[in-house]
Amino acid sequence: MIIDEKAKRRTTLEAVAEKMMVAARTAPKARGTDNLHIATVTGEDLARLSAEMERIGEKTGQAFFVRDAGCVAASEAVVLIGTENKPLGLDCGYCGFPTCTIKCSDSPDTPCIFNSNDLGIAVGSAVSVAADNRVDNRVMFSAGVAARSLGMMPGACYILAIPLSCSGKSRFFDR
Repeated sequence: MIIDEKAKRRTTLEAVAEKMMVAARTAPKARGTDNLHIATVTGEDLARLSAEMERIGEKTGQAFFVRDAGCVAASEAVVLIGTENKPLGLDCGYCGFPTCTIKCSDSPDTPCIFNSNDLGIAVGSAVSVAADNRVDNRVMFSAGVAARSLGMMPGACYILAIPLSCSGKSRFFDR
């Protein structure tokens, strides 16, 4: 039997996406508090995500959204990692408010540094899995904004997206 690489590409990338989600989930978190939302987007939802990125880019005049939409459209999967904005009650003041209670009452949308940091660590763990499997990827703020706009991760206030691709030339960096 001969198995052509092209016949296995999608299932292989989806398997890598599953491993990325596990790596993100098991990444260290401040105080052991897990506020992450993790999912993989494929198929028709991938087309919806790309279209929303184009819409946002055209509406705001931010050309990188439109450019990135082309990358997402050409991807086989996108891993989404988001976080809730739930202060951990450490009153560190890093957000600019003296206590978490004051921050939450005066500015509930101000991000908690611990939630944001946990998101970054989880994304780093996920992309390391993609790199270990030689899968082209890139962390995209733009696709995360579009995912949030579409309500793809209810409860997540910040989302970063990692599109995945397997081609002879990285569509994320060689553009």
